[in-house]
Amino acid sequence: MSGIYIHIPFCKQACVYCDFHFSTLQTNRGQMVEALIAEAKLRRGYLDSSPIHSVYFGGGTPSILGVDRINWLMEELSQLFEISPQAEISLEANPDDLSAGYLAELQKSAINRLSIGIQSFKEEDLRFMNRAHNAEESLRCLELLPQFGFSNYTIDLIYGLPGQSLADWQWQLSFLKRFSVPHFSAYALTVEEKTVLHHQVEKGEVSLTEDASYEHFVALQKFAAEEGFSHYELSNFCKTGFHSRHNTSYWQSKPYLGLGPSAHSFNGTSRTWNVANNTLYLKGLEGGQSLAKTESLGKKDLYNELIMTRLRLQEGLNLKELKTLGGDSCHQYCLAEARSEIAKGRLIIAKDQLYIPSEYRFQSDGIAASLFKI
Repeated sequence: MSGIYIHIPFCKQACVYCDFHFSTLQTNRGQMVEALIAEAKLRRGYLDSSPIHSVYFGGGTPSILGVDRINWLMEELSQLFEISPQAEISLEANPDDLSAGYLAELQKSAINRLSIGIQSFKEEDLRFMNRAHNAEESLRCLELLPQFGFSNYTIDLIYGLPGQSLADWQWQLSFLKRFSVPHFSAYALTVEEKTVLHHQVEKGEVSLTEDASYEHFVALQKFAAEEGFSHYELSNFCKTGFHSRHNTSYWQSKPYLGLGPSAHSFNGTSRTWNVANNTLYLKGLEGGQSLAKTESLGKKDLYNELIMTRLRLQEGLNLKELKTLGGDSCHQYCLAEARSEIAKGRLIIAKDQLYIPSEYRFQSDGIAASLFKI
């Protein structure tokens, strides 16, 4: 089964840490929807004919698009693709957009899962990050969700913030219990080039420490275990039955079509990405072109991607799958490279699964990189 990702490249303002493609100029939202539909028509043959199991509106901030335009997009996609009646259809949203009126409209739409960018429940943190919402709006939207039938949702939180103590982070986590949140994603604050945060760190205005992030991660694991969350992916935690089907398809190398500026697509043998420029994207689609670039993925690329994605998962990498996809040479290479990590206890093999034990999951990316083919 396949998925569709739709990139909505608009935001009210720029967060200090964000390096995703977006624009704060929103005057061409209608034109962007028309272009997304045009691209979907152009690329409807990219995926095979199997039903679409997930549709994900990401960004950017898709919730500022308005429910009418979301409905328009879903109606067009339903004409072009076979979308399963049980499909997970997710919308990224900011708390300031999720008013009672907005949720009432959304309740009538095809959206059945929300991904809410709360990031922090602390006003000081939100101001530092230059978020568009405030803490009161975060609490209010979580109070409203059950009133409009939204039981399947996730929230994003960020840890390792400047000056964030362990007690501060534990206080943040307490809101997950208070509101019986079924799924959440928690990310360490990272410094990406060409962001405001990168500039602040370079100038010495902001100081971040990996020790603090690690301490917060350990507290996060402890909280999740005590509260019955499955730590099913490095940054993702869910109660039974609430894992993200769309994101899990990425980690399991399922095919997906990406629509919109900067969106990526994957079909098992190649990766395609769109131009990360709204104006060029719109002009291209007006002329009947998607302005996408494609790279074919060789055996080494597919091997490295398999290692990177599977070792983020709790269950890790299935060695039989690796052998089937990459042959004996990839299988033997992986086992040879894993030997030193196994000796250190940072990797474990059990029943044909190669996985990272919980006490080393904070170092998952580095451990995975040690198995890459260069």
